[in-house]
Amino acid sequence: MTVTAPAWDDPELKAGTMVRGALWLVQVVGVGNTFNKEQIREAFPGISQADRRIRDLRDYGWVMLTNTEDARLMAEDQRFEKAGVPVWDPVARRAATPQKGVSSKEKQAVLARDHYMCTLCGISGGESYHDDSNQTAVLSVTRRTTVLLDGNEETLLVTECKRCRSGSTGETARADEVMADIRNLDPGDQRRLLRWMERGRRGTTPLERAWNTYRRLPAAARDELRSALQE
Repeated sequence: MTVTAPAWDDPELKAGTMVRGALWLVQVVGVGNTFNKEQIREAFPGISQADRRIRDLRDYGWVMLTNTEDARLMAEDQRFEKAGVPVWDPVARRAATPQKGVSSKEKQAVLARDHYMCTLCGISGGESYHDDSNQTAVLSVTRRTTVLLDGNEETLLVTECKRCRSGSTGETARADEVMADIRNLDPGDQRRLLRWMERGRRGTTPLERAWNTYRRLPAAARDELRSALQE
C-alpha cells in the first residue's frame, strides 16, 4: 500500500530532515528546478547539516545535479532532476536501504553494551519467556531506524530477541518523542528514571518481583500457588 505524502512543513509530521527534505524538493522546488544552500537554510532553520541530509537522498535513487554534472548550473546551485524512493514511506525506505552485514566484533560490542538483553522486552539470552516456559530467548543484533534529538535520522544497531524481531512493525524509534515524555514527568520520577538509566535496568518493588517470578511458573504450579494463598 502506498503511503500518501504528507506536507513537508506540517508541524505534526514526525520525520527526520532527510524525509522532510525529500518532501520539500517534491512540493516546493519541483522536478527540473534549481535550489541552493541558502534556500535549504531558510526552509530548515536551526537544522545543522540539512544540506547533507538532502544529499543522503542519493542513496535512495534521488538525482540532484551540480555544476560538475551540468556546466550550465552556477556553482552554488543544484537541479532537482528526479525523485527516487518515497522515503516518507517507512516500508519503501527500509526495502531500499542497503544492509551491510554486522561483523562479529560489532555484534559482540553491541550485545555487551545492551547487557545481553533484548532492548524491547528486556529478556536475557537463553532465558525462558514467562508466558511460554518451553521457549528460550535467542538474541540477535539488528538495525533500527532512529530519529535523534536533533531531528536527524540514523540507522543504529540494537539487540533484539527473535520473538520481538519477528513481531516488529519496523516503526522508527524516536529519541525526540521519548525526551518529550520524560520532560512531562514530575521531577521525582525524572530522578528515579535517571537512576534506572545509570544502572542499565529498571528498579522493581518486592511486589513486582513476586509477580514476575510467579508469572514464570508453569500454569499448573501457578494454579497450585494461587489456591494455597486463597485458603
